[in-house]
Amino acid sequence: MEPLQSIARPKLLHQSAQQAIRDYILKNNLTGGDPLPAEMELARQLGISRNSVREAIRGLESIGVLAVQRGRGVFVREFSFEPLLDGLFYGLLVDLRSVEELLDIRCVLETGMVERAVTTMLPATLEQLRGVVRRMGERSEAGQAFPEEDREFHRLMHLGVGSDTLLRLLDVFWLACQSASRYLEDDPNPRLTYRDHAAILDSIVARDVAGTRRTLEQHYVGVKMRLAEARSRAT
Repeated sequence: MEPLQSIARPKLLHQSAQQAIRDYILKNNLTGGDPLPAEMELARQLGISRNSVREAIRGLESIGVLAVQRGRGVFVREFSFEPLLDGLFYGLLVDLRSVEELLDIRCVLETGMVERAVTTMLPATLEQLRGVVRRMGERSEAGQAFPEEDREFHRLMHLGVGSDTLLRLLDVFWLACQSASRYLEDDPNPRLTYRDHAAILDSIVARDVAGTRRTLEQHYVGVKMRLAEARSRAT
C-alpha cells in the first residue's frame, strides 16, 4: 500500500500576512516611497488582528521591504542590498568555503563583463584608473596592502557598463571577501598584487579584451590561493 503523505505545516499567520502584503505591492506596482494602507485597514482587509499585522510589518521592515515612519505610516522601501549584506556578513563569519564560492562568482561576473567594461571605458575613467594603480604602486613599495584602492579599481573598471546593480553586486562580493580578512594573513607580496592590477590596466589601455580577461583571471588565482590556505588552517 502507498504510505500516507506528510501534511505540510501551515504558515504562521504573520508569515501569510507578509506574503499577502508582498503580493499587494507587486499587483499594485508600488515602488519606493509609496504608502501602504493604514494598519487598521490592512487588518480589516486581511481579516486578521492588528497585532498580526504589526508582526508582519516588523518582519518586512527587517528585510528591507517596508519602512515605518512614526506618525506617518508604512511605506514601500527603495530596493537596497544592505539587508543582504547584513545577512551575508553574519553567515561568512564562520564559513570560509562560502567566501571562496562568492569569489568564484565574482570572478565569473567580472570576466564575463570584460568586453563591455573595456569598450565603454571613457578617457576620464581611464585616467582615474591610472591614478589608483599609481597609489597601489606607492603603497606596495612601502610594503603596505591597499584594500581601498583595490575596491576603487574594480569599481572604475566597470563604471562605463552603466549598471548600478553590477557595481553594487561587485561591491557586495568585495566586502564579503574583506569580511574574511580576519582569517587571512597579510598580503605576503603587495608588490605582486600591484603588478597584477598594472597588467590589467595595460590591457585595458590597449583595448585588449582577451588580455584583460586573462590578466584578471590570473589576479584571482592568487586571492583564491590565500583563501584556500586560510580554510585549510581553520580545519
